Formats: sequence, structure tokens, C-alpha cells
Amino acid sequence: MDNILHGTSPRVMGIINLSPDSFYTGSRCLSEDEFRQRYGMMLEQGADIIDIGACSTRPGSTPVSEEEEWELLKPALKIILRVYPHSQFSLDTFRSAVVERAFDFVGDFIINDISAGEDDKDMLKTAARLELPFIAMHKRGTPQTMQSLCDYDDVTAEVRSYFYDFLKRNEEWGVKEILFDPGFGFAKTANQNYELLNNLSSLSPLMHNGVRYPILVGLSRKSMIYKLLESSPDDVLHATSALNLVALINGTDILRVHDVKEAKDIVRLYETIKKTGKVNKEN
Repeated sequence: MDNILHGTSPRVMGIINLSPDSFYTGSRCLSEDEFRQRYGMMLEQGADIIDIGACSTRPGSTPVSEEEEWELLKPALKIILRVYPHSQFSLDTFRSAVVERAFDFVGDFIINDISAGEDDKDMLKTAARLELPFIAMHKRGTPQTMQSLCDYDDVTAEVRSYFYDFLKRNEEWGVKEILFDPGFGFAKTANQNYELLNNLSSLSPLMHNGVRYPILVGLSRKSMIYKLLESSPDDVLHATSALNLVALINGTDILRVHDVKEAKDIVRLYETIKKTGKVNKEN
């Protein structure tokens, strides 16, 4: 899994939501056949990682119970184990008990925790014990309160400080592989999201004690895009692609997206632009 998390080229993470409450209907897979087909299609399109989640954490949502989350996840995990056993996937959950049950079921995966271990005191201990990579996202509050907690003097500086505080907190537990997600759309105004995107290069690469920590960015079809354009999540793939390119130019390592093919195309264009720039400099 290390080469997926620390590759030389930006990677693409596809999003599959098992919850009917996800903000973008196109990401929802509510039957086993639909999940099997979508997962396979994303792999064919070049997804390096596929992120599956069964508990919506969009702003304003109410999380389902742990048992409901598990019952939604279990059929998908069975399909991964049976049909796509060599694929790399992440589990979007803030509950350590769900991580435990999934690990017992399928073995290794990446934990994608929007609370960076804050909503479950056992999460970092569990990630360290199971030796699972961990994505720590910046947010404030809960899905119900986060959009009232957007008071920052400097949003980028505070996100960066949050990540360094997380690394200090992790010293107690020793999670070895860590990625950081700035949390676009979580406890941030639209303007703060764009400020953070514009200043992303000050977060990536994130270095601490000689270790480089990859940055993951999830901008896909979010309200910072469709509300600005007076549109809907269904109609902003083109704008998502534009912002994904900005994120890559500013140092992002992994793009978390609903549309894998288009994101892979953007990565290819970015790599070509970067390579051409190096050639020109050498000449």
C-alpha cells in the first residue's frame, strides 16, 4: 500500500457512498449490483484508491447509528473481498468499532476519518494497533454545528497548525502512515475554501521531523462550486476539473473525486505540463 500513498505521481481516489443521504446522488450505490458495477468501473478508469462510506457526514446531516453503518457496509465489503481482493480502498468512518469489524472482515485498508480521531477516543489507538494508514481531516464541530464555526484569523495557518497538533497527539499512539485532508466545505465559508485552495502550496508538502505527509483534497461537486455558479452538484463536473488542476499545481498528492476518468485525465494533463516546464527550464 505504501506505493499508493507515496507515489511520484498524483493519485486519484474514487468516491462511493452507500448512504442514501449523500449530497450528490450520482455517488450513491444503494444495491449490491450497483456497487459491484461502480467499483469495477472506477478500477477500469484507473482509480488508485476507492473510498467507501456508509454514514453521511455532509454539513447538516445526522449520522446513522453504528449498527446501521455496519449493515450498509457489510455487503460492499463482501464484494470487495470476493470480486476485487487486490484493490486498494479506504473506509470513510469516524468509528473505531466499525474499523475493527471491517478489518476482521477484509484485512488492510485505509481509514478516512473526517474527525482526525477526535470523535472517537479509541480511533488512533485502533489505527496504530492494526497498522492501518490514516487520513486525518480538518474540521470543527459536528455536521450540525460546523457551518457556524467558521471564525478564523487565517484559515490556512490554522489548518496547518491543526495538522502539526495532530502529529503531536499521535506521538502517544504511533500511527505510522498519515495523510492530511484540509477539509474543504467543513467548517469553512466559500471564501475561506477558495483562500485555502489558493494557499494550498503552504500545506503541501507537509514536513515534520524529516517525514513528508501527503495531502489529499476533496473538492468534487461541492457547494463551494455549485452555489458560486448558481447550479447544482449534477452540473459542475467541468468546474470541479478546473479546481482539481489548481489543487495539483499547488501540490496536492491525492484527488478525492466522484468522476475518476475525468480526474485521471486532469492528472495526465498536469503531469505533461509539469514535464514540459522542466524541459523548457533545462533548455
